[in-house]
Amino acid sequence: MKTTLNKLIEKLPIADLSQERKKELGVLIDYINTQKTQNKPLHLNFICTHNSRRSQFSQLWAKVLAHYHGIDCHTYSGGVEVTACNERVINTLLSQGFDIKTKENGDNPYYQISMEGEDYGQYFSKLYDDASSPSKDFAAIMTCAHADENCPFIPGTEKRIPVRYKDPKAFDDTPEETIAYLNKSIEIATEMHYIFSSIA
Repeated sequence: MKTTLNKLIEKLPIADLSQERKKELGVLIDYINTQKTQNKPLHLNFICTHNSRRSQFSQLWAKVLAHYHGIDCHTYSGGVEVTACNERVINTLLSQGFDIKTKENGDNPYYQISMEGEDYGQYFSKLYDDASSPSKDFAAIMTCAHADENCPFIPGTEKRIPVRYKDPKAFDDTPEETIAYLNKSIEIATEMHYIFSSIA
């Protein structure tokens, strides 16, 4: 019997990825392969301005898909400002079958995310150099243009890799909000599935 996660992953439309996008993702694939070949630990820090939407989706889906493909990968996320993991992200993940426990922390709650007994870690908005993130030997994955262009130096970074996504925030408080966030989650999951399925 297929699990909820297996059903989700099997529906991800990898075949729809363009060759241009695959080329962009190839930089991250090469980095992961190099780390794996050299038996180095794999630390990926997904960075976006507010660490509220795209970087949170990316941190989770990278963790989920790395685990699915049997790759030991430590994922993190951060921003240049602290806000909160947007509740629309949380609602989207709930709709996709994730289990989420909330720990109140003022305007920036902590979310413990799991599925079918597998713990995928804690999610909240933080700076990219938060104490919970690595201070050296990690790849900075820039998930938004603003952070990529306005944060030119990230201390301790082994490799800086742009993997940009359009912000679903543009659809907040519109009739398209729910589908826009679901599509963004699926888009990021699909690309993480492609990345980790391509590792030698």
